[in-house]
Amino acid sequence: MKKTIFYHDTDCGGVVYYGNYMKFFEEARTLFMAEKGYSVPALMQKGLFFVVARQETEYKYPVKYADVIDVSTKVLEISDIKIVFENIITNQNGKLCTKGKTTLVCVTKDGVPTSMGKEVKDAMGL
Repeated sequence: MKKTIFYHDTDCGGVVYYGNYMKFFEEARTLFMAEKGYSVPALMQKGLFFVVARQETEYKYPVKYADVIDVSTKVLEISDIKIVFENIITNQNGKLCTKGKTTLVCVTKDGVPTSMGKEVKDAMGL
């Protein structure tokens, strides 16, 4: 996913505010899942909801106002109820800026862990 960094993404020093990286990861994961044939609304209609259980982020190099970043997404691990995603952010010069690892757990509408099903698991799988 390509993204241009706007003023509203940054802090007073013109560097991306640390919390905004989670938004970038979320956007990239959502697009990744859609490319695999599963939009978030479609999964919700099936009664499958994914919640973040763990987030790890390494800030390697600052992303600044007007940078154009690439956020790549891949699955590191998958089980019946859990997907671990890795996100890598590089800037327009190909410099590694940020690495993230996000663990999502599949739950019902009531927040009870549930299987995502073989079809979804296979589509998202390694």
